[in-house]
Amino acid sequence: FKSTKDIFCLRVDRMVDSYRKISINNLELKVPGAPLHERIQLRIVPDKESGVSEVRFWHKDNFLGNQKVKNSELNLVRF
Repeated sequence: FKSTKDIFCLRVDRMVDSYRKISINNLELKVPGAPLHERIQLRIVPDKESGVSEVRFWHKDNFLGNQKVKNSELNLVRF
């Protein structure tokens, strides 16, 4: 783990396609450096105040990168 964000987060597994993209709730995200046709783990850290979530990409305990996405685009579960 690189930070507490990797512990207290929502986790989802996705398969990387031939264009190094993954899809979550009809939203496509590019994952540079991800191995093709392998499963990666998304660790999503939502921030309700700013309305932006940080999506962190992991493959076999290797951190691949992160992206910021609007909560409305992710369609996450509402608490």
